[in-house]
Amino acid sequence: MTAGDGAPEEPARRAGPQDASACATILNDWIDSREWMPRIHTRESVEDFYRGFVFVRRTVWVIGTPVAGFMALDEAEDTVTALYVATPGRGLGRRLLDHAKRGRDRLQLWTFVENEGARRFYAGEGFREMRRTPGDNEEGLPDVLFDWVRR
Repeated sequence: MTAGDGAPEEPARRAGPQDASACATILNDWIDSREWMPRIHTRESVEDFYRGFVFVRRTVWVIGTPVAGFMALDEAEDTVTALYVATPGRGLGRRLLDHAKRGRDRLQLWTFVENEGARRFYAGEGFREMRRTPGDNEEGLPDVLFDWVRR
C-alpha cells in the first residue's frame, strides 16, 4: 500500500518510552493552535504526564518516522483516550483508528463539542454520538462521548 504521494505507508507501531516526547509535542502543538482550548498545564508537565502516566498505563501506538501521529488506548475499557496527528488530512488518524478497531467489537472515545473536525471525522468512521456533558473534564469544556460497534 502506498500513500497519496507514492511513498509506502508505514504501519502503526507500538510506542516506546523514546516516543513520549514526540507524542507530547503533537498534543501541546494541538492545544496551542486552538483558541478555544485552554492551556491548563505547561508543555513540560504534559510531557511529564505522558512519560509517567500515559506511557505506563495505556497502550500507545504511533505512526510515521518521525512520529506524525499517536493514539493511546485504555485496553480494559476499549477506550481511545487520545488520538492526535501533527498534520490532519493525510489519513494518519484513520489508520490509527483502523488499528484500534482490529480485533475489537466496540470502541469508545470522548472529544470536545468545539472540535467540529474531530466530531465529523469520528462520525465518518462509524462512531455514534452517545451523550454530551456540559464540561465534566479538567478543561471545563462541553464534550461528547462517541461509541463504535462492529456491524
